[in-house]
Amino acid sequence: MKTGLFLALWCAVSAVLAQTPAETYPDDPASVEQAGVPKGEVLKFTFEKSAIYPGTWREYWVYVPAQYSPDKPACVYVNQDGIQWKAPAVFDNLIHQGKMPVTIGVFVTPGRVRAANPDKALDRYNRSFEYDGLGDAYARFILDELLPEVEKQKTGDGRVIRLSTSGNDRAIGGSSSGAVCAFTAAWERPDAFSRVFSAIGTYVGLRGGDRYSTLVRKTEPKPIRVFLQDGANDLNIYAGDWWKANEAMERALTFAGYEVQHVWGEGGHNGKHGTAVFPEAMRWLWKDWPAPVATGKTKNQFLSDILLPGEGWQTVSPPARPATRGRQPGKQVQGPDRQQYMLSSSTGDVMAYDQDGKARVLVKGLRGNDLVAAHNGDLYITVTGPSEGSVYLVRNKHIQRVDTGLRSASGLALTPDQTQLYVLEPTTHWIWLYTILPDGRLANKQQYGWLHVPDTTENAGATSLACDKDGRVYVATSLGVQVLDQVGRVNAILPLPTGQPQQLYFGGPDHNLLHIVCGDKTYARKLNVQGVKTYEAPVKPGKPKL
Repeated sequence: MKTGLFLALWCAVSAVLAQTPAETYPDDPASVEQAGVPKGEVLKFTFEKSAIYPGTWREYWVYVPAQYSPDKPACVYVNQDGIQWKAPAVFDNLIHQGKMPVTIGVFVTPGRVRAANPDKALDRYNRSFEYDGLGDAYARFILDELLPEVEKQKTGDGRVIRLSTSGNDRAIGGSSSGAVCAFTAAWERPDAFSRVFSAIGTYVGLRGGDRYSTLVRKTEPKPIRVFLQDGANDLNIYAGDWWKANEAMERALTFAGYEVQHVWGEGGHNGKHGTAVFPEAMRWLWKDWPAPVATGKTKNQFLSDILLPGEGWQTVSPPARPATRGRQPGKQVQGPDRQQYMLSSSTGDVMAYDQDGKARVLVKGLRGNDLVAAHNGDLYITVTGPSEGSVYLVRNKHIQRVDTGLRSASGLALTPDQTQLYVLEPTTHWIWLYTILPDGRLANKQQYGWLHVPDTTENAGATSLACDKDGRVYVATSLGVQVLDQVGRVNAILPLPTGQPQQLYFGGPDHNLLHIVCGDKTYARKLNVQGVKTYEAPVKPGKPKL
């Protein structure tokens, strides 16, 4: 009986082993130390002065090639989880062969908050926190804290370390969570990292990496080159299927126009295949250097329809405002009678200015957040009170509240046909949509528009919005300008030059300049669309694609 059970168990184990192919890969010659090739130096340090990840301690190694001279800042490769891939030998060989530039490697481990008494308590392990989350924290840690620390060091023969600050001279890589971390750093700061090596990348639902295959498709392409490696027997657990997630990333990057190379195998969640392909990845990532990594052309038709080639964000002067007679100016719009309507941020008054600049007070002390003027002369104004947000209508000098109960209320915009009103709820990820009744009151209230939320905030941070004549909706958010179709879906995301946007509006002679106000700076970008002039006659847009 025991013999029978043993044989059955042995057969089962043998069947499983037979289905899992053994991982054997030939050594790339660049992974092997070669005679006559100058050997770089590897220095080891610790770092425990992070303000971004307070209390953490970590180790890092710095590889300095023999060919490095302080006379010229070196290119940089940053790797998560310390030294992997036989990287020092690979760099020795490829730099010697001219297949990659003189590159200083920085290999850093994730941080730990060490226990006061390791015999009685565990350290806090920061790997998932630092690596798996989205946002710019890790990129800032590398750029603002670690690399400046590296430049304080010297080689054994006394050479100071100087690193290039050009994103075109920097690559970053890692495996598993370290891979999604590397991609996140480049995604958040393409000006700082333009080349990414990703092995068995964790683009799954641990801390948001599963969002990338969608965000990549919707976002205006960035100048990043990506090498992906994974195997068909990678993890398939509670957070997702690594293999399918990497396939989805490759397809998303290809769709979005990125220069992407992939090598798929049959391996599992380990570094064997990554080590085998690392030299190939470095050759490909650094090919044609110092030519810059180019921005690709997306297959996202929605993006292609609204963008103009070669037209990016430009710093511009803010629009002229009428004399405010001591009132601090706020949001300003034009009405059908050519009057300017403005919210005073100091008094809370709703002001009207005629063409001669003569002012009158329409509403005292309302303290609105935003306003829009319709072709029929109606004004809609959002207000956020102590406990809720509301929408007000000003018609024929009379004011009435036409909706309340919002958590908050900021930007608002009329549809091109002026039969519906969008209202932003900035403390959520929703855009409310109302039907405008003949008497100006609102009906059919729905949470209609859905916005993406950054990993580092609790809401979309939506502040202002506008429509174009085709009915697209442009929303200023913490993630950039999110552009929705008429049925409430984000189809496109336009990253911003900097900062949290406060206002968004169309301007210019042809009303095709999208303006964004970020702090004390105003940016404009020419688009292949025309913004709605709500003071003009309504226009009926085409039927949306469902």
